[in-house]
Amino acid sequence: MKHSEYADGVSPPLRWSAVPGAKSYVLLAEDPDAKPITPFVHWVAWNIPPAVTSLPEGLQEQERLTEPAGLMQGATSRGSVGYYGPRPPVGDPPHHYHFQIFALDTPLQLPLGATRDDVLKAATGHVIGKGELVGTYRQEVKPPK
Repeated sequence: MKHSEYADGVSPPLRWSAVPGAKSYVLLAEDPDAKPITPFVHWVAWNIPPAVTSLPEGLQEQERLTEPAGLMQGATSRGSVGYYGPRPPVGDPPHHYHFQIFALDTPLQLPLGATRDDVLKAATGHVIGKGELVGTYRQEVKPPK
């Protein structure tokens, strides 16, 4: 609940295994059950340093982070930068949230505000490993917030 926009909307802590030879990582979080935007992009991050294999809860919502240094965040489907938590319509069946990590053989040269599609296009041909975590979330009752 605290990672949803119905509550605090803070990014969840994440961790993954190091990929030998990785020069950077890309993180995408999206909801393929959303309508009318499918998938709804909840998070776009790239140039995560190769020595970093975890992100703490509650990363700042800004384009360029100093911790971890070099991490860039792009636009969500909402138009904001950084993590935007789940906010499925009240009463919808559970939505599936796909957190995807891609190990790349290079850092990406992208402008501030890059989108999911920009990142995927730039990463084409550079992916040397990937992983995925799928979580579900449903909001059964309208919260007071």
